[in-house]
Amino acid sequence: MRSLFSIALVLLAVMMVTAEASMKKKEKGKEPKAEAECSEWQYGKCVPNSGDCGAGIREATCNEQTKKTKCKVPCNWKRDFGADCKYKFGRWSECDTTTGTRNRSGTLKKALFNVQCQASITVSKPCTPKTPKPKNGEKKKGKGKET
Repeated sequence: MRSLFSIALVLLAVMMVTAEASMKKKEKGKEPKAEAECSEWQYGKCVPNSGDCGAGIREATCNEQTKKTKCKVPCNWKRDFGADCKYKFGRWSECDTTTGTRNRSGTLKKALFNVQCQASITVSKPCTPKTPKPKNGEKKKGKGKET
């Protein structure tokens, strides 16, 4: 009987410690109420941690509060206008043989984090020679068994 009582007491103690730890975890994840009251956050530009692209930090301010959030700077042609400006692009133009590039224009679709974006932009890329790719359904000649 004593051993049963001892086991019950130990289990009760373990449950209390577990409950207390989970409550502390929940409190740790909550943000201060002051941040929740602010509705007009102004976000700055995403600054990469190293180099000129990749993972970085964006600073936001509201009244006299500041916070830092994680962000990402694109490492491709989107770097010119940033990842926070979303554009709807048209088709690529034909290759301009004098410059060796092709262009396309885009109109602003959405500006994230209240950033200032250009209403329309034009991007360019080098022309690539066209090489036809075989379709999945086509079989290559010379391979396989002939019957």
